[in-house]
Amino acid sequence: MPQIPDKPELQNYQHFVQQLEIERGFDHQTVLEKCLMLGEEVGELFKAIRKRENIKIDPNSKTGDVAEELADVFLFLCSIANRYDIDLASAIEEKEGKNRLRKWV
Repeated sequence: MPQIPDKPELQNYQHFVQQLEIERGFDHQTVLEKCLMLGEEVGELFKAIRKRENIKIDPNSKTGDVAEELADVFLFLCSIANRYDIDLASAIEEKEGKNRLRKWV
C-alpha cells in the first residue's frame, strides 16, 4: 500500500493518489468519470456541513463528517490533476500570482 511521507508536500499527495488508483484498479477511469464522482463527493460534503450546522436533513440518509468528505474531495481533485499531468502546487502558485494582481472589493 502506498504511504504518505512525514511532512508531505502537495506532490506527495498526488503521487499517493496515483499509486492508490493503480493498486485499487481505478487508474482506467476517465476524467469525465472522475468529475462526476467529484460532484457526488461535493454534494456529500455539503450534506455533512448541513448536518454540522444543524440544518435539517433526512434523518434516514447516511451522512459522513466534514473532515472525511473534504478528504474525498481532495483525493478526487488530485486524481483529475494527475489525469492531465498538472502539478497542483505549481498551478496554485501560478493562479495566486494572478490573484495578487486583482482588485478585491
